[in-house]
Amino acid sequence: MIRMIAIDLDDTLLRSDLTISFRARNAVKRAARAGIAIVLATGRIPAATEPFARLLGMHKRNDYLVCGNGTLIIESGTKRVVFETKLSVQAALTAFDLVSAEGFAVQLYENDVMFVSKTNEFTVYDQKLTGLKQVVADNFRDMVAKGCDKLLVPGDPLILPPLESILNTYLDGEITLFTSKPYFLEILPPKTDKGTALEKIAARLGVKREEVLAMGDSMNDAAMLEWAGKGVAMLNGDERVKKIADAVSDKTNDDDGVADIIEKLLGGSL
Repeated sequence: MIRMIAIDLDDTLLRSDLTISFRARNAVKRAARAGIAIVLATGRIPAATEPFARLLGMHKRNDYLVCGNGTLIIESGTKRVVFETKLSVQAALTAFDLVSAEGFAVQLYENDVMFVSKTNEFTVYDQKLTGLKQVVADNFRDMVAKGCDKLLVPGDPLILPPLESILNTYLDGEITLFTSKPYFLEILPPKTDKGTALEKIAARLGVKREEVLAMGDSMNDAAMLEWAGKGVAMLNGDERVKKIADAVSDKTNDDDGVADIIEKLLGGSL
């Protein structure tokens, strides 16, 4: 029996136009009424996540929001932070220096603002994706020194992999690295991802691992699809994620893949 459903946002629950269909909203609400705990698990910060949580009625319940790919866990009803982890200042500064030396931009987030060391086409896209205000910070390194949950490197997918190798070489064991989109390289605290976040939430709720269903599409979803008792990748998902998942939906995010899975679950055919 599934007692908890974890759902990624971008390219999973959200359609390409960044909306949630009526069918998907209704399916999630039906699952909640059936007593299933709902978790939105995303790389977005709270300000870019909460509007979607409200659409799903999560502000009326104490479900959970996993933000920053696992760096922050929030009760959706009370907005109380129940878990938060940050990069060590030294690791963050070293990562920033290595990334900057290779000529890449770096981003960090604070409240509803996206601070960037410099702009490029991918920082602009992230601004459109999240709806956050973008500010180029002259003192970006000083901001990093004050502490942050994560850093994000927006760049050309063809040249991000060598940078990932450099960071792994110098900071092995001090950070978690993965791509949330091919053009976003995420730098998180060690042993931090959506899978560890789901484990923490399940423990709070007394839910067993095999009672958790998780749905996603990208490499930042891999850990939670692997940890959950039932991990489902969207048809539009990364091929690497599809190999990790227990099942692959025959529908994309634009064809209500999430709604289809939930409806099958509630109908007893999943």
